[in-house]
Amino acid sequence: MLLAFDTATPFVTVALHDGEDVVTERRSEQRMKHGEQLAPLIAAVLTDAGIVRQDLTSIAVGVGPGPFTGLRVGLVTARTLAFVLELPVYGVCSLDILAVEAAGGAQPTGGEFCVATDARRKEVYLAAYDEQGRRLDGPDVVRPADAATDQPVAGEGAVLYPEAFPGARAPVLPSAGWLARAVAEELAELHDPEPMYLRRPDAVAPSAPKRVS
Repeated sequence: MLLAFDTATPFVTVALHDGEDVVTERRSEQRMKHGEQLAPLIAAVLTDAGIVRQDLTSIAVGVGPGPFTGLRVGLVTARTLAFVLELPVYGVCSLDILAVEAAGGAQPTGGEFCVATDARRKEVYLAAYDEQGRRLDGPDVVRPADAATDQPVAGEGAVLYPEAFPGARAPVLPSAGWLARAVAEELAELHDPEPMYLRRPDAVAPSAPKRVS
């Protein structure tokens, strides 16, 4: 049983895949409370499926790009569970999760498209994909006006900046169910469970005080 979760956006998403398909999936109801919501959501999907942690066989986790705090919660949880339960853990770019669904979901794009997610500071994380959801370029941090396109654009970035991305389309947020499918069916590139940061975190450690002569 594959446990999958992503914390790269304001919402937490968690799912279980039994090797054939997604058996249960949940999403948080509150924004920006990753630390408080991830563990209860994991417990809830295990209860939904009638299993315990010892029944898990692998873990998949979104590696971003995304806010430092949210990514840290997901990746630390994934690595800790993998260590305690002696399981393999697979990382997937969170934009790739959106792309896999955009290409293979109920309304496939049928051609090349982009994924744009909120990077804050009036910027987006942007990547380009072919019609099968394979990444062609990116991800990069860009200003929407500098990356304006008439192509279909999945992700929250298209909703936030419709003047730059008029071709907004579903999905808007990553789905742990599609993350699980991406890993189980080898639909996306796999990464080590390390955060994909495209810029330095806002909070930095203070530098050492200068010596007084």
